[in-house]
Amino acid sequence: MSFKDLEFLISESKAGRKMRLAVAAAQGIDVLEAVWDAAREGVIEPVLFGDLEKVDAYAAELGIDVSNFERVPCSSEGEAAEKAVKAVSSGEADLLMKGNVKTATLLKAVLNKEWGLRTGAMLSHLFLFYIPKLGRVVSLTDGGMTMYPDLNTKKALIENAVSCYRKLGVDCPKVAVLAAVEVVNPDMPCTLDAAALKQMNLRGQIKNCIVDGPLALDNAISEESARHKGIVSEVAGKADILLVPDIEAGNMMGKVMMYMAGGVGAGVILGAKTPIVLTSRFDSAATKLRSIALGAVLASR
Repeated sequence: MSFKDLEFLISESKAGRKMRLAVAAAQGIDVLEAVWDAAREGVIEPVLFGDLEKVDAYAAELGIDVSNFERVPCSSEGEAAEKAVKAVSSGEADLLMKGNVKTATLLKAVLNKEWGLRTGAMLSHLFLFYIPKLGRVVSLTDGGMTMYPDLNTKKALIENAVSCYRKLGVDCPKVAVLAAVEVVNPDMPCTLDAAALKQMNLRGQIKNCIVDGPLALDNAISEESARHKGIVSEVAGKADILLVPDIEAGNMMGKVMMYMAGGVGAGVILGAKTPIVLTSRFDSAATKLRSIALGAVLASR
């Protein structure tokens, strides 16, 4: 099973109880626009933490009324992050969204040993993309958090992504471990990691998915390319999850998908007690809305 588009996230997010979204440092135009759209669609019930004077000023600039949203005044980004995380960890809210706060500040609160959202799992970023030319959804990890993963870290990245897919109804996603080539080359460490991850999957050390690699991007997503190169694989040309070798490759690939391939996306941080919605101010309104919807669906499951 592969996703044909990301529209199911909106309908699925409305299917059950409305999730309460704690927004850390909500004083930002892009943040308020995303939250307003999601609330108007009936996806979430927002709780705004931050500088409420600035929140109202930005809302007025956008021409929206957020006075009916639950609002918690905070004097700093750090206080907003702390209070938003505590709301989620106490059960007062269901999931967390990064607002106009530094990622490091938010993660410091998330990882607090006393009241944070630690689970023991590694935190990682997963971005789902709908690419019109492909006519389906592929996902990418990790272009946002994990800089230079070693073999064990790559295993954890796969496990986080697979857990997400299973919550979305895909029992056995196909994972392509990407490299510049589709053969093992001792001079290219990422190809050695790819071969090891494939073996770990075959031996049951990585479960509930099919892993293959090394695969180049073209033969990971194009069956025609895989046939042309004579690659026989359950994953080649049909990959659901693309595991990139490092953050540079992931960051650039993600931006190509969004800005050059006309993609629409949805991204969250995985591995915490609840999903963490993380959007860029340059993301489209559609991507922001679907990121919140993805977080809401995962939180409900």
